[in-house]
Amino acid sequence: MTLVQPGKPLQLREVPPPVPGPGQLLIRVLACAVCRTDLHVVDGELPSPKLPLILGHEIVGRIEKIGDGVDSFRIGERVGVPWLGWTCGECEFCKSGRENLCECALFTGYTIDGGYAEMTVTNAQYCFRIPEAYRDVEATPLLCAGLIGFRSLRKTGQARTIGIYGFGAAAHIIAQVAAHEEKKIFAFTRPGDAAGQKFALSMGATWAGDSDKPAPEKLDAAIILAPVGGLVPTALRSLRRGGVVVCGGIHMSDIPGFPYADLWQERKIESVANLTRRDAIDFLELADQVSIRTETRTYPLTSANEALTDLRTGNITGAAVLVP
Repeated sequence: MTLVQPGKPLQLREVPPPVPGPGQLLIRVLACAVCRTDLHVVDGELPSPKLPLILGHEIVGRIEKIGDGVDSFRIGERVGVPWLGWTCGECEFCKSGRENLCECALFTGYTIDGGYAEMTVTNAQYCFRIPEAYRDVEATPLLCAGLIGFRSLRKTGQARTIGIYGFGAAAHIIAQVAAHEEKKIFAFTRPGDAAGQKFALSMGATWAGDSDKPAPEKLDAAIILAPVGGLVPTALRSLRRGGVVVCGGIHMSDIPGFPYADLWQERKIESVANLTRRDAIDFLELADQVSIRTETRTYPLTSANEALTDLRTGNITGAAVLVP
């Protein structure tokens, strides 16, 4: 399923099977989750995608062929492929453990072809073994929703009461992690979304309510996963002194002006960019320990446009997953 032009539906195309080069793996896609980042690419909100482009960066598949120089995997192994597809390894960010900020980085399903396909090629150093306890479809949301949620949660530090704004694929995973760590989660959904609030409570949230209302108590931190800039000042006003608002998305509408008093007393706003391979290793180990449950709805690969529409309109609980 190929993006030819932003703003247009994906097109079903027959293309030659990709060939793995040195350091790469050829993977038969078993399942690929649909991420809100995919929507931002399709809608033209993220600049300069590779075109034509095969989207998809939450891939679970099996290795069909191995390129020269790869000795860390074997044919037939099941692996996961996340958003981060390659980094230079030489810049100041890579050398300081911040490869998520590498200026030369390549991203799966954005600047390199991804998993809305039967087969894909990926760099072996950016693939990860999936815990055996997870079935293929169940595992896909871990590879972006889980990873970005995990990185966002870690940026809240020692916070004990955390608000999550936008309760979708990422939120339903990190709420379970936070509950495991005995933290209190307050879930904020679209106003009037009773089903979403019920879902949040079932995933371990202490409280769930409308995003345009104040939190029932002051928060140590807030994580914003909805791409709505207006939620930033709303979340700030719900923070205790010294609290942090973590913006977990790759794209957000403009943040409106707000009084300095809302930020004062050492409150802060921080963004999350991409992920590191260390994030993936640590999170997948934790997911196996916590036995995180993922809520999914499957679609045939050819129904990718329908899945994107359902995600855009909020008609999905958990994550949409394409199955070739």
